[in-house]
Amino acid sequence: MRVLIVAATQGEIEPLILGGSEQGTDNSQLTTDLLITGVGMVATAFALGRHLAVNQYDLAINLGIAGTFTRSINLGEVVEVTNDIIAELGAEDGNNFLTIEDLGFGESVFGASTTVSNLFSHIGHADNSLLLKQVTGITVNSVHGNEQTIDKIRDRLNPTVESMEGAAFFYACKQAGLPCIQIRAVSNYVEKRDRAGWKIGLAIKNLNTFADALLKRLS
Repeated sequence: MRVLIVAATQGEIEPLILGGSEQGTDNSQLTTDLLITGVGMVATAFALGRHLAVNQYDLAINLGIAGTFTRSINLGEVVEVTNDIIAELGAEDGNNFLTIEDLGFGESVFGASTTVSNLFSHIGHADNSLLLKQVTGITVNSVHGNEQTIDKIRDRLNPTVESMEGAAFFYACKQAGLPCIQIRAVSNYVEKRDRAGWKIGLAIKNLNTFADALLKRLS
């Protein structure tokens, strides 16, 4: 199996790299490549489009951190994003928002083409430690930090987490016909910006611990 690991920044997967999953790591059953795209939808879509035009894989895994809109998820918790929405793609119409689907110009909702549990369906069951809470995400150009806009996005889309790349990753993989999953660890609650309360280090640690276990299981 050939797997592409995709992250926006090297810092989010540094422990995985240092732990031995360097680009081109190979054994008899699993080969992994790493692609650092840069932050945001544009950088992610371009980097993936360019890379997948000349490389073929059996699976792509998007790893990263995210903010969560719900207190039912703990900081540092690792989740599996199965649906992701480009939240700002559309047009304002007074107090209403028209999606790109409303306008008839495309789509803004993208999903994972497989799940962690499906990856192991051929053996009858997956390791329970690898089964994550499945959530809906939104992908944004500007992360939320204003109470009014947070309330509006909750009312309109009711997302669980937000990132700046997830839906673009799903879009690029869909265009390339590449099976994909998105795994994120929660670094902060979506609220008025307060970095003192963020747990980025814990999120990265837990994300990479899970990713390492997943790759070992796939091999």
